[in-house]
Amino acid sequence: MTTSRIAARVRRIKPSPSTSAADRANELRRQGKSIVNLVVGEPDFDTPAHIRQAAAAAIEKGATRYTLMAGTVELRQAIVAKLERENGLHYAIDEIIATNGAKSAIYNALAVTLEPGDEVIVPAPYWVSYPDMVIACEGVPVTVPCPESSGFKLQPAQLEAAITPRTRWLLINSPSNPTGASYTADEYRALAEVLLRHPQVLVMTDDIYEHIRFDGQKTPHLLAVAPALRDRTLVVNGVSKTYAMTGWRIGYVAGPVDLVRALDTLLSQSAGNCCSVSQAAAAAAMNGDQSFVTESVAIYKQRRDRTLALINAIGGLSCATPPGAFYLYINCAGLIGKTTPAGKTLAEDGDVVMYLLESQGVAVVAGTAYGLSPYFRLSIATSIETLEEGCARIARAVAELH
Repeated sequence: MTTSRIAARVRRIKPSPSTSAADRANELRRQGKSIVNLVVGEPDFDTPAHIRQAAAAAIEKGATRYTLMAGTVELRQAIVAKLERENGLHYAIDEIIATNGAKSAIYNALAVTLEPGDEVIVPAPYWVSYPDMVIACEGVPVTVPCPESSGFKLQPAQLEAAITPRTRWLLINSPSNPTGASYTADEYRALAEVLLRHPQVLVMTDDIYEHIRFDGQKTPHLLAVAPALRDRTLVVNGVSKTYAMTGWRIGYVAGPVDLVRALDTLLSQSAGNCCSVSQAAAAAAMNGDQSFVTESVAIYKQRRDRTLALINAIGGLSCATPPGAFYLYINCAGLIGKTTPAGKTLAEDGDVVMYLLESQGVAVVAGTAYGLSPYFRLSIATSIETLEEGCARIARAVAELH
């Protein structure tokens, strides 16, 4: 018997690398060091006024008690309307459940479906939490490297090769964190052809960045292209990125009734219902004026373009243009093998990231955290001035290598 008081399933996972990187940057700042923090994927805008006002109105009218476990009728109706209006997807209110953020939705969906040893296909680069969520639920993450040459996107032949009799889920995130890669309707159609040959495979679409794309087009949805997959797909989304509502903690799931009911049961015995006031705010966000979305995406695009130009002007670094989300996934292969002024050789992207932090006070996240190296992720969800200062410091750090 182990002497540890911590369960083995928890000992197998690690803290979120992006959270750890942000914590390290904040600790250095508390020590008095000048830090440019380009780690956190969080909009730097205030939540729009009409959404805040809806929350205040909910408080004033006494909407501060427990709600239905699945969420208020008002919120779920707003989600139903949003999915139909924006995605062409049709759900009934009993096929919807609100969760404490999209992260909670994904974790609990895995928890209610995975048996020990079940496999989850995770295209890499991936959001840092996917593999550890799978491990925490006693599943096996099957990472599939999707290189820059394929646009960081899963190819049908790769999907076919990764599926085994133990495959339970495919996780798809589009536009993606960390690369911004976005699947086209034709690419979804090709992946769907593979999935239709393997009816045991469930699909989870993480759509949290769907509105943050820079070509002016709507993000296509897998189920709009392949409605035959509806009975085995969970649609996961939330309000945090689109409406600058990260702290409000509202995500949601749309899917088959049996899976939604299972989520309802598990959450009723663990997290409970979402904050009632946040639910009122989220309903107002989806039902109300959408001009904030358009305006914020235009600002993200300006930041993307400016930061791309600065990064691609630095020798040893390169970055493909991300079509969505608010990150740059920067190729640092040209720095591997170089030596710092202190005499340390940069052997991998983790060394590059530590060198940038220690030498110039720039905090970014190593590509190892996302399953594909040698890269590092930089968030553009901050001001142009901060991004320009960060890029100037990166350029100085790189210039001092030999």
